[in-house]
Amino acid sequence: MSDVFEYAKQLIAVPSVTPATGAVFDVMGSMLTPLGFDIHRFQRGDGAAGSDEAPVENLFAIRRGPEGSNHLAFAGHLDVVPPGEGWESDPFEPTQRGELLYGRGAVDMKSAIAAMVAAVADVPAEAGTISFIITGDEEGPALHGTRAIIDYMADEGIQPNLCIVGEPTSVHRLGDMMKIGRRGSVNIWLTVEGTQGHVAYPHLADNPIPKLVAMLAELDALVLDTGTDWFQPSNLEVTDLEVGNVAHNVVPAEAKARISIRFNDVHSGATLSERVGAIAEKYGGRALPIISGEPFLTSPGAFSNMLAEAVEAETGIKPEQSTTGGTSDARFLRAVCPVIEFGLCNATMHKRDEAVAIPDLDTLARIYTRAALGALSLDRAPLDTTQDEA
Repeated sequence: MSDVFEYAKQLIAVPSVTPATGAVFDVMGSMLTPLGFDIHRFQRGDGAAGSDEAPVENLFAIRRGPEGSNHLAFAGHLDVVPPGEGWESDPFEPTQRGELLYGRGAVDMKSAIAAMVAAVADVPAEAGTISFIITGDEEGPALHGTRAIIDYMADEGIQPNLCIVGEPTSVHRLGDMMKIGRRGSVNIWLTVEGTQGHVAYPHLADNPIPKLVAMLAELDALVLDTGTDWFQPSNLEVTDLEVGNVAHNVVPAEAKARISIRFNDVHSGATLSERVGAIAEKYGGRALPIISGEPFLTSPGAFSNMLAEAVEAETGIKPEQSTTGGTSDARFLRAVCPVIEFGLCNATMHKRDEAVAIPDLDTLARIYTRAALGALSLDRAPLDTTQDEA
């Protein structure tokens, strides 16, 4: 079997439910050191296990090319979501059945990292600088992961020109889609206070539920936009309702809800939060927003064309350039340099019996090799692409 297949099995075999630390980074380091990479590992977060401040491990590795050469960063995460129950085989024992390799992280995204490592083995050091931005906190709160590595790079004066994130972007077959941008995301907690009382004496109480229902009806009826050239329409979804009233004859003192908005570059997290806040205030409520990412677009051009050509050369299909789907750590990396996401088929990510097609592993590695050679040979001028964002 190929190097990328063996690398993938080694990574899958190490349990690394988010936040990941320790052994899985040992394995990653053992792969990169023989290839000439200098490795820096560090932990951030000092809270209790299970909290948002739990320790997270990160790895930054770099192999420097000639002075003044281009610098391509490969980015990804070694943490995985919990496997859950009902797997046909141990989720952390990589298992081959037919042409599929099963295991948690097989798609999202240990196999892509394995392909990146295998890919750079075929890129000569004199071609330019290559680095790896690898976190153990993408599936979790993402507070002490990629953002911490970005801080480290800034402190060290390290500046990639381009970045490829190995998220599973393909839909029906490897190569049919890559992501040149993502919508933003904001979650907003809504609260309406009332006055508790007996249901038989409503004049002595103030029921917050009808106010919250009216507020949500107005929010749900909003048409935020109709989409843009590169982005689908923004959408607002009610994701939780909570009263917690265990008594049938009591008017509750408080009612809560949560909404989630995925938004395009017509908006910003701040403007949407203000708009929702004004509606909440209209019904006597309050809104607490948490913005987890702003929309961004790596404008189509030399970088995206080069990557599309690499994909087509190995798969025979031209990838769709898309901004659909959820958020990823590209939302942080876009502040450093132009970033594009490309990786495996996403049909089984986060599912029971997650699996990758074994032939796709070598194909992905070859695509990454072509992409690395292409990125390192691009003229500097096209690398200064302005990224559109709200």
